[in-house]
Amino acid sequence: MSEALQHDIVIVGGGGAGLRAAIAVTECDPGLSVAVVSKVYPMRSHTVAAEGGAAAVIKDNDSLDEHAYDTISGSDWLADQDAVEALVQEARGELIRLEHWGCPWSREPDGHVAVRPFGGMKIERTWFAADKTGFHLLHTLFQTSLKYERIVRYDEWFVTRLVVDDGRCRGVVAIELRTGLVRLIAAKAVILCTGGAGRIFPFTTNGAIKTGDGMALAYRAGVPLKDMEFVQYHPTGLPGTGILITEAARGEGGIMLNKHGERYLKDYNLGEPLDITDPRHPQKLTMELGPRDKLSQAFVHEQEKGNTIASPFGDVVHLDIRHLGKKTIDRKLPFVRELATNYAGIDPVKEPIPVRPVVHYMMGGIHTDIDGATPLVGLYAAGECACVSVNGANRLGSNSLTEILVFGARAGHAAAQLARELPGVGSAGRTTVLQAQAKDEQDRIARDYLRKEGGDERIAAIRDDMYYAMESGAGIYRDQSSLKQTCTMLADLRERCHDIHLDDRSNCFNTELTAALELQFMLEVAETVAHSALARTESRGSHQRTDHPKRNDATFLKHSLAYRSEDAPPRIDYLDVTITKWPPGERVYGADTVQATADQS
Repeated sequence: MSEALQHDIVIVGGGGAGLRAAIAVTECDPGLSVAVVSKVYPMRSHTVAAEGGAAAVIKDNDSLDEHAYDTISGSDWLADQDAVEALVQEARGELIRLEHWGCPWSREPDGHVAVRPFGGMKIERTWFAADKTGFHLLHTLFQTSLKYERIVRYDEWFVTRLVVDDGRCRGVVAIELRTGLVRLIAAKAVILCTGGAGRIFPFTTNGAIKTGDGMALAYRAGVPLKDMEFVQYHPTGLPGTGILITEAARGEGGIMLNKHGERYLKDYNLGEPLDITDPRHPQKLTMELGPRDKLSQAFVHEQEKGNTIASPFGDVVHLDIRHLGKKTIDRKLPFVRELATNYAGIDPVKEPIPVRPVVHYMMGGIHTDIDGATPLVGLYAAGECACVSVNGANRLGSNSLTEILVFGARAGHAAAQLARELPGVGSAGRTTVLQAQAKDEQDRIARDYLRKEGGDERIAAIRDDMYYAMESGAGIYRDQSSLKQTCTMLADLRERCHDIHLDDRSNCFNTELTAALELQFMLEVAETVAHSALARTESRGSHQRTDHPKRNDATFLKHSLAYRSEDAPPRIDYLDVTITKWPPGERVYGADTVQATADQS
């Protein structure tokens, strides 16, 4: 083994949550050494793909309680309300701080920050930078991180294991992709910020790097994955590619049409377009801005009625923004026009955009407390890989960019506090223990892949079968039979992984090896999704059981916790949801929403 590298804190993942955590650590204590380990160059992290915006109260007609209530009701009351209150209270400060660092938020003609409507938000509170918000946010965080000499980047290093000693997470084992060397990076604390796991499904807005790495790393170390049955479909992905057409297109006035040219969402309890006269709600609330889970479910019903449109890549409906006009589209939705032109072959100024539901976001993730701490001492998590939980059963659009900032910062501060209280990274004896774990990981990779003889399974074949298992059995609608079949298929695929054969045995940028390791991560995460969904015999938010169509608060107003069991299905346990001042109620949209909100305010 090569000599161990040592830092005070290791952050795995160089996207928005990881960079915000790194900056928070150095702001808290400039003397701490921070390693940011990312399997891609940070500016290729998936945060860059976020288009629509970030939510925070800024206008006089809004309030923190309004933002909190929208988030909690949108979560179908599964969000922890103390975490939601922290999110909404700290959101504005984070977005203003980003502006001071250089993020070019779009402006009103009078110079004030512009906000746009977003799905499930009854008040306009989504800050945006045209429709390239994630791009500008990530650039801002990256360039800000460059100011700090104590932040050291390990670009294109792939973490494959957490090292644990005496009940404490003490670092990571990572492959330097350029050389193939397996290295130990020892630390006082580790923060996982690796994003989601959308690639366990075949049709997703997620980039190829979102393979659930951090979730699987924590899961293997004994940390439970929370609420994994809740997988969000975004209602407007481009057919064939899965590329996201941002909710901002509907926020600016885009409408959804079926093959008859009808605004079909009027049939799904999302309300007619409504002018809200209350001075706190000056904007129009339209059915197109219903929450993502309900819009995606409406598509399935239209499909069953024969009202969708056949395309070479399956059934679609139309997202029409032509009435907005070229000037507005080019000013507020330029990226939407670029994507539709380049990847769907149509100009949305002249033609409606073909769209269909597509897997977008994992509400579940690594179980953490409000400061990002996991049950494993020294291990923290933030961003989409974590479940704090502010999203519950359904995430509202534009809360996720806010979440990575607020809880990235919180995890950074908490990890820094722990690191300041601890002595040096480790004595020689302790480092030897960690090096032994790193050597075990190096030997496992060589034994199972690089030096393995025989084996007739191919990565692509197993991955395709995983896609089929997840889409057919654990998609927008599920039932006991489909989920049991998915669980059985995934268990079989885990066994087949033992017979994977690699053609590439080289060390330098062995992408086949990386794909094999990622596949193992994905299968473990997929099993937690399927088994958690099978155990939750109710319908709530994005988890829709056709055999249990009602929400059951008496039994399931609880978070699921999936624990890894060696050579057995995950064990599912439950944890009470934290309720502060918003008792569970009916989740309503349309005309009834105004009264429901007024009753809670």
